[in-house]
Amino acid sequence: MPRSFDTPLPIDAVLDELTRTLDQNNAAVLVAPPGAGKTTRVPLALLDAPWVKGKKIIVLEPRRIAARASADRMAKSLGQRAGETVGYRVRFGSKISRATRIEVVTEGIFTRQILDDPELSGIAAVLFDEFHERSLDADLGLALARDAQTGLREDLRILVMSATLDGARVAKLLGEAPVVESEGRAFPVETRHLGRKPDVPLERQMADAIASALRTDTGSVLAFLPGAAEIRRTQTFLAERIQDASTEIVPLFGALDAAVQDRAIAPAPKGTRKVVLATSIAETSLTIEGVRIVVDSGLARVPRYEPDIGLTRLETVRAARAAVDQRRGRAGRTESGICYRLWDEPQTASLAPYTQPEILSADLSSLVLDLAQWGVADPAALSFLDPPPGPAWKEAKSLLAELNAIDADGRITAEGKSLRALALPPRLARMIVDSHHAGEGEAAAEIAAILTERGLGGDGADLDHRLDQFRRDRSPRAGSARDLARRWAAQVASMEKPASGQGELSTGVMLAYAFPDRVARNRGNGSFVLANGRGAAVEQTSSLARAPYIAVAEMTGTAASGRILLAAPIREAEIEQHFREHIETSDEIFFDRGAMALRARRKRILHAITLAEAPLTLTPSAETARVLADGLIAAGLDRLPWSKQAVQWRDRVMFLRKAEGESWPDLSDAALIARREDWLVPALYDKTALKDVSAGGLSDALMALLPWELRARLDREAPTHFEAPTGTMLAIDYEAEQGPTIAVRLQELFGLNTHPSIAAGKVPLVLELLSPAQRPVQVTRDLPGFWRGSYSAVRSDLRGRYPRHPWPEDPATALPTRRVKPRGT
Repeated sequence: MPRSFDTPLPIDAVLDELTRTLDQNNAAVLVAPPGAGKTTRVPLALLDAPWVKGKKIIVLEPRRIAARASADRMAKSLGQRAGETVGYRVRFGSKISRATRIEVVTEGIFTRQILDDPELSGIAAVLFDEFHERSLDADLGLALARDAQTGLREDLRILVMSATLDGARVAKLLGEAPVVESEGRAFPVETRHLGRKPDVPLERQMADAIASALRTDTGSVLAFLPGAAEIRRTQTFLAERIQDASTEIVPLFGALDAAVQDRAIAPAPKGTRKVVLATSIAETSLTIEGVRIVVDSGLARVPRYEPDIGLTRLETVRAARAAVDQRRGRAGRTESGICYRLWDEPQTASLAPYTQPEILSADLSSLVLDLAQWGVADPAALSFLDPPPGPAWKEAKSLLAELNAIDADGRITAEGKSLRALALPPRLARMIVDSHHAGEGEAAAEIAAILTERGLGGDGADLDHRLDQFRRDRSPRAGSARDLARRWAAQVASMEKPASGQGELSTGVMLAYAFPDRVARNRGNGSFVLANGRGAAVEQTSSLARAPYIAVAEMTGTAASGRILLAAPIREAEIEQHFREHIETSDEIFFDRGAMALRARRKRILHAITLAEAPLTLTPSAETARVLADGLIAAGLDRLPWSKQAVQWRDRVMFLRKAEGESWPDLSDAALIARREDWLVPALYDKTALKDVSAGGLSDALMALLPWELRARLDREAPTHFEAPTGTMLAIDYEAEQGPTIAVRLQELFGLNTHPSIAAGKVPLVLELLSPAQRPVQVTRDLPGFWRGSYSAVRSDLRGRYPRHPWPEDPATALPTRRVKPRGT
């Protein structure tokens, strides 16, 4: 007989069906809309099921605040306090007793629980709440639970619960498990679209919308913003607009103390209103009493992992359609409400249907290490709703191999087991272990606490300053974090060799133990280049901007240009001492474009950054010839010392290639660049600068591209000059637009009755006929036709302008001349 409850909830209508389903099946999917009561009602309803038999029920929540709140609500419905029948386990605090039958845990806690005890001894069921959020830990937890169920514990029940979820897809993953749906109960919510002005800060528009809603509507307000920084700025703007002492403005995000979070979700005192400024943390699981107004920015902040550079950055994106629907639903949980949206209504249709699963955009190093502990080297061996992406998986395996956490076959090593035992990302676990060997394990653990808990020590970019603030912070959250850091340090001390006491380590060195690829060199003005090749900058007002070297913990932005969010200084001597195995010495030859010459230097490098360099004496060789050739080509072929003869020779060859076909070599710029090894590199074997290259040597190198059998034909078919009937040698211009051209005085062609041609008579020369004063008169490709045609008109004009020159009526039979007529004739 299912347990009865005093306060009815919409989910009650399907509790009998759900109970029967889990009596007959070991897996099920429950789809219920927001406010149905699934989080707090379902675990209690299942507690008396016969298959539980005194064992525990585990309920997974995506966030600590939701775990605490749901455990408190369930305990309250039983007339108890959390820690009795219902308890919770979260980081920085647990309330569990020997009487506890329902444990509400965060998803990461469950992952470690099942890895340490694959049979889940003493556990009857695992309930995955709000699974639609698709965190990495939830996907991994479900894959491991399903594997344990099929291989070790057929009696283990798995229930996946969600408000917005493709139930059929999850059901298939669970072996075609039955799907139970609750219609729930939703009060009507009026939606008002406000649009958004691109030239006005988001926080100012949110503050205006909230203030307006408070004036026109009743009830408390829940406003959704992407992150803590936007919440603080909005809070400042609201304080300027709201003077009413009966309206309380409270923030709600993950980095706040538990007491502050509890205050945000507590009902507003009678006669007062509350404005809760929240991140997506308030989309699901939490019920904030009295809220009937939602103001939605439409934005969310999500992690994006870049496997090529090994960095996770937070990216502000448009929230998914399912997420904004969830947010809207918060206004209609207990009565009719209003939702204000800071976008135009048509934009809703263009939103992504669901939030992207974290497994598709996360750093997978912890997942790979966890699966290695489980005995799985190939993720295909487990049932993932979305398989891990190949590039991120490969990058994670590479990192873990570098940390000596897995072997070549992907199996976990003894070192890997030590790192995994710390419940930290592998890089941070490695940092504590390596720092412990120098007697600084606890300091490194404090750094790990700051890196894994947002907001500890403030939000400045200097990690040393944050550490100092963190150590002086007397808040419960900071105290819990320091206790956890001490436990991490003690855990490492119990597993590793005693500290050797090598001396005090700087924060930068300890940070670099975790992120050796993020040691960075200052390029000036707060701009840095990281060892992984990425560029990033810190605010010029920060003390870090003047540090020659830093180690970077957090950054955001693009791969080419990032913004450093957290870092610590590290000295060059420390890099040389602690990371010598990563430092390489190399000799480098490079082209100095300013001097158009080669230079050589010896460098000490840490991956992509140069620690030191010194000039070297340069000796010409085949290698220097190639580097010089590449440098000269990059500067442009026109910078080479081409003689007029070489330019014409190249044009003649290209003319014949066009006229006669590909038996003639291609000497275009593109072809010469492609064939640099055949002509330019050999010419530079004894050269180190452009000034060493002579025009004659360059011509010889170029002419070597023409086979011997074609050289005689070149002179015959594409001669450099044309001999006029007068004996004058006229240079042929092969670069002319109209084709090979000669410029000749008209009189020197008298008596010539055939048109001159080249390329074995296939191509007529273009004749640019000149007057005695060398001025253009006519252009022709048909000299006999010119004699017969327009010559008479040209003759009439030239006779008037040049009377002392001969202008015969029949030029085809006249004698060519370069002279004027004798006087008196």
